[in-house]
Amino acid sequence: MKKQPEIKKTRALKNNLYCVRLMWDISRGAVIHAGLMTAFNYIAWVFYSAFFIKYLVGALNRADSFSDIFRYILLAGGFFMATAIYYAYVEGAYIPMAGVKVYHKLYRKLYQKARNVELRCFEDSSFYNKYTLAVDGANEKLIQVIINLFGIICGAIAATVVFTQMFHIDKTAVLFVFFPIIGNFVFGYIYNKYLFNRDRAMAPYKRRIEYVNRVMYLADYSKEMRLSNVFYLMKYKYLKAIDGIFDVVDQYAFKINLPLWFRNYFTFTIIFEGVLLYGAYRTIVGKTMSLSELAVLSSIMVSATWILIRFAENILESMKQGLFIENLRTFLEYEENLPEDYDGLTPEPEITSIEFRNVSFGYKKEEYIIKNLSFRIEGKKSIALVGHNGAGKTTIIKLLFRLYDPDEGEILLNDKNIKEYNLKAYRSLFAAAFQDYKVFALSIKENVLMRKGTPKDDTLVIEALKKAGVYDKVMTLPDGINTNLTKEFDEQGAQLSGGEFQKIVVARAFAKNVPIKVFDEPSSALDPIAEYDLYESILKDSFGKTMIFISHRLSSVRNADMVYMLEKGTIIEQGSHIELMDLHGAYADMYQKQAKNYLAVESLREVTA
Repeated sequence: MKKQPEIKKTRALKNNLYCVRLMWDISRGAVIHAGLMTAFNYIAWVFYSAFFIKYLVGALNRADSFSDIFRYILLAGGFFMATAIYYAYVEGAYIPMAGVKVYHKLYRKLYQKARNVELRCFEDSSFYNKYTLAVDGANEKLIQVIINLFGIICGAIAATVVFTQMFHIDKTAVLFVFFPIIGNFVFGYIYNKYLFNRDRAMAPYKRRIEYVNRVMYLADYSKEMRLSNVFYLMKYKYLKAIDGIFDVVDQYAFKINLPLWFRNYFTFTIIFEGVLLYGAYRTIVGKTMSLSELAVLSSIMVSATWILIRFAENILESMKQGLFIENLRTFLEYEENLPEDYDGLTPEPEITSIEFRNVSFGYKKEEYIIKNLSFRIEGKKSIALVGHNGAGKTTIIKLLFRLYDPDEGEILLNDKNIKEYNLKAYRSLFAAAFQDYKVFALSIKENVLMRKGTPKDDTLVIEALKKAGVYDKVMTLPDGINTNLTKEFDEQGAQLSGGEFQKIVVARAFAKNVPIKVFDEPSSALDPIAEYDLYESILKDSFGKTMIFISHRLSSVRNADMVYMLEKGTIIEQGSHIELMDLHGAYADMYQKQAKNYLAVESLREVTA
């Protein structure tokens, strides 16, 4: 497995300060309360062990009056009660509200960033891993980073105060402090290292288990589970993964338990019993320590131990959170190559031309999908991109939408490089229906508009659904256009067929009044008659607009003004349907092989007419 990169100490410090600034920007109150709660915790420990017990034992030795002792205890009790009330308020009222606020603001930043970064980033496994690690429980981890940082600062101050008190009582006793330091830092580090290695070794098995869990409960796999023996295969994979986890746990059991035992022994046993034995020797044998001093020393030592334990835990936890902070910072500080807020030109709504000029592009470097591609689309014309799978048709559309930028060459709109335009304004010129469509757990109306609708939009949505050929089906649903799609959040949600879902996606393009419309295999889930009707509707709706469509079925491109036949990222033939048929080339060959289907559709149309 790939080793995680180590983070330099200076970078780690800057990362922690970055988290403080980020958290301060999101919720100043959460930072302040985290600091106060941590500080009060340490103050309580130090006060009780180093001052309260010392005063109480001293007062008893001096035979102070009961009223003096009572007042002191009452004041101390008042302080502890006030902090308890404060804790109750923060933990019971403030933290739940602040947690929601932090979640909302942090994830808004993360999702906004995710929306703005170019699509290529999500196909880069390294970047995508950083994104998923940064997003996973980010709000809880960010809060924990702040708590750890305050814990380290307050722990260092508290430890200094306690050790100073110990030094005043007995200089030699301070040496016992090194035992919990050794226990936590040395053996704690070894323990955490083995724990990390164990968890890393278990990760592949956990991923397999999570995959099987998803397959078992997702409706997408339910038919295959019932109609084949794949259930038993998945069960076998699941049990093998469980066995793998058991093997890893067994392999690391001794390695983890040994440093854990040493950590506990050095942290608790030696220091507690050692201090008591040392104090008893000085009190009984050496006659150099009073019983009151022994009581105070023992109390301080207990407090010092717990302070050191918490201090060490905060440091180790900060080290563990280092990779999260690095991923979070790297992701949020990433500079987009295609910034949505680029203040470029506003394109004219009148489209005169779209041109690809010597364009080359590959999803991976030196593996071009598009090679030196050049063609020009005149405004208000319809063009078709055809070819076999992998010819580069959909890639051309992605480049046109600036989901990617070309590696070489340029794309022009109205004779200007599309990079000169404001990205948001440029993309607003297009309406599209993609073959890898997605429907959302929203109402049909919202799925068509792709925004929050108003009653005024109803007519627009209905017209779009009619053009897409799915209006009659929608009207049979309980709430019509307001019916929710899928049952994700609504038990009464509609679960339509693949073809009906695709028609709703096509309706999105019909609902937008824009100068350029793009249809990428909009009929892949439709039967031949429904496909024929849909293309008739598309051509009618696109009159006076620039239209680009992709199709494997060449019957749908016969009425296009220009057809481009692609193969391996280059144009091998271009012209109208008739011109390409007269060439007797690749287009004509593909068309003739599909001709029987076209004739069958025409016959069906005549019968049903």
